[in-house]
Amino acid sequence: MSASVAAGALALGLVGATTAHAAQSPAQDAATASAPALNYVALGDSYSAGSGVLPVDPTNLLCLRSTANYPHVIASRTGAHLTDVTCGAAQTKDFSASQYPGTAPQLDSVTAGTELVTLTIGGNDNNTFINAILTCGTAGVFSGGQGSPCKDRNGTAFDDQIDANTYPALKSALRAVRAKAPHARVAVLGYPWITPATADPSCFVKLPIASGDVPYVRGIQAHLNAVVQRAAHETGATYVDFSRASEGHDACAPTGTRWIEPLLFGQNVVPVHPNALGEQRMAEQTMSTPGLGLG
Repeated sequence: MSASVAAGALALGLVGATTAHAAQSPAQDAATASAPALNYVALGDSYSAGSGVLPVDPTNLLCLRSTANYPHVIASRTGAHLTDVTCGAAQTKDFSASQYPGTAPQLDSVTAGTELVTLTIGGNDNNTFINAILTCGTAGVFSGGQGSPCKDRNGTAFDDQIDANTYPALKSALRAVRAKAPHARVAVLGYPWITPATADPSCFVKLPIASGDVPYVRGIQAHLNAVVQRAAHETGATYVDFSRASEGHDACAPTGTRWIEPLLFGQNVVPVHPNALGEQRMAEQTMSTPGLGLG
C-alpha cells in the first residue's frame, strides 16, 4: 500500500504519463500571476512519488519518483513552487533519517515558511502492503483461488501491527511535520482501493488473491486508512478520503478506468501502484478537499 518498490520485480511494463492542465479564465490567469507562489513540499512514499509512472525524475533514481505524480499535478494547476522529496518504499522513519545514501531525511525540506505539505505514508511500515499482497497472492495461487487461506493463516496479524506500530509512528511523523511548519496546510492522503469489495473471478490472473481473501485484503487497507485518518485528525492535518472516489477504480478495473495497476500483466513497471490516471485523480481529490484552499 505504498507497496515497496521491491514489488516492481514481479511485473514489467511501461506507461507514459501526461499531466492534464485545467483551463483557466483570463481573470484566473491574472490572479495566479499576481499571487505569490505557494511554498509547497511533497513528502511520502511511492504512492506520492508515482513510482512506475513515466517520466522518471532523474535527480534521484533510487526513489523512482515521477515528474507526473500527484504533487506535480497539484503544482502545475495551482502555480505552487514545489519541492518534491517523495520516495518509493519510504516509511515514517525516513522523514527523520536518510532512506538511501545521499538522500536527505524528508523533513529536511520542510521549513517554517512551508505553506502546503502533502503526503501518503504508513503503507510500508511493517511492510504492510507488500506482505499482504505477496502473502495473500501466494496463498491464492496455491489454493486455486478458493476459500480464504490468507485470512485463515494470518487472522488479525496485519491489523494488530498497524495498531501497535504504524499508528504511533504516523502520529509522531505528523507531529514532526507540524513542528517544522506550524502554519502550513497539511494534507494526508488515504490510499485508493487496491481490491474491489468482493472477488472478481476474471481478475484472478492479474491479482491472484483467493475469493474469500479479497474482502480480507480490502479490510486491511480500510483499517490502515482509518488509522491514517485518525492520526491526521489528532495532529491537526486534513485527511483526503478516497473511500468513495476510488470505488470501481481498483486494480481489477479495466485499463482506462483503474487507478491502480494489478500485480501481474499491468502497464506500470511497479505493480500495485497508481498509474498516471490514478495520480491525476489523487491530485484532483486533494484539490477539492475542503479546508485546503486549493479548489
